[in-house]
Amino acid sequence: MIPFLASFVTALVVALLIVRFASQHERPWSDHDLSGPQKFHVRPVPRIGGVAILASIVVGSILAAWSELDDIRALWALIAAALPAFAFGLAEDLTKSVSPRRRLFFTAVSASLGVWWLDAILVRTAIPGVDQLIVWMPLAAALTIFVVTGVANSINIIDGFNGLASMCVLMMVLALAYVAFKVGDTVVLNASLIVAGAVLGFFVWNFPAGLIFLGDGGAYLLGFVLAELCVVLLHRNPSVSPIFTLLLCSYPILETLFTIYRRRIVRGTATAAPDAIHLHTLIHRRVVRWLVDASQERRQTTRNSMTSPYLWLLCLVSVIPAISWWDNTAALTICLFLFVILYVLLYRSIVRFKTPKWLVMRR
Repeated sequence: MIPFLASFVTALVVALLIVRFASQHERPWSDHDLSGPQKFHVRPVPRIGGVAILASIVVGSILAAWSELDDIRALWALIAAALPAFAFGLAEDLTKSVSPRRRLFFTAVSASLGVWWLDAILVRTAIPGVDQLIVWMPLAAALTIFVVTGVANSINIIDGFNGLASMCVLMMVLALAYVAFKVGDTVVLNASLIVAGAVLGFFVWNFPAGLIFLGDGGAYLLGFVLAELCVVLLHRNPSVSPIFTLLLCSYPILETLFTIYRRRIVRGTATAAPDAIHLHTLIHRRVVRWLVDASQERRQTTRNSMTSPYLWLLCLVSVIPAISWWDNTAALTICLFLFVILYVLLYRSIVRFKTPKWLVMRR
């Protein structure tokens, strides 16, 4: 509990210092682009929340070492492995000149370091045919790097509104902590709680006012740590179904797969080209319609923040069954199948201007 509280307080304080410092002077790390297709804020906002997240995880780890928690070396290895993904995401936040391909490459470098330093390798997937292939360790390592990189990028994909990505990650790491507790894995338990404290401290300033953003550095950092903890939990605990982690992360994964399909196959554009038809942007534009104040800035900020709870509920639809049947592959597979259907039907109805009436809230 002490490392959790330490990471929470550190993130709370560091994020506040960033907000206060940025408000006094115009800084290059603030997002001044207010007109892009994925921009929904109305004033420049510091986008280096990842600095607060990393600092709080480090402080939490120091307290964990001081408290003599089990296998603290694994936690330090996790932080060290995350640095390439975080560093090049942060470089994009500061310079706006790091291409998506380069960020993905260094996220894959982080995933490779995770394989090497943490021995975190996917050796079972419960997917017919795949488990027979990954008996060969080089293939297992390659699959692990691909999956970790993909999940890390998926958190960056859903990072579009105040509190959206951070709350989803918070729910997922708390679910990991619960399952780790059930199987007695203190390494994953302590690491998950430290990350949860960091995310919660950041969340206070990110939602609802949007005073600070995760940025690419924060999104890639949290995505990488989430994915790596999933792999470590599976690798160390045979009783945990591999479908548990797939269902747990299914919302950001599906959003990423839909983005690739929509951009490359339907529209024939580059995968990294920004657009305004993610599920979260559709909900913002076509579901969240009420006005709450005469001030344009207040009105837009409220619309931004009130978009996120819809997606939190969607994320919970996958998280709750994941932790309910974490060791039951058959039940998890059925839930995953149903979640995919729900996501596709919801997206299809909203994009075709047939939003379900129960979703629409009016004044």
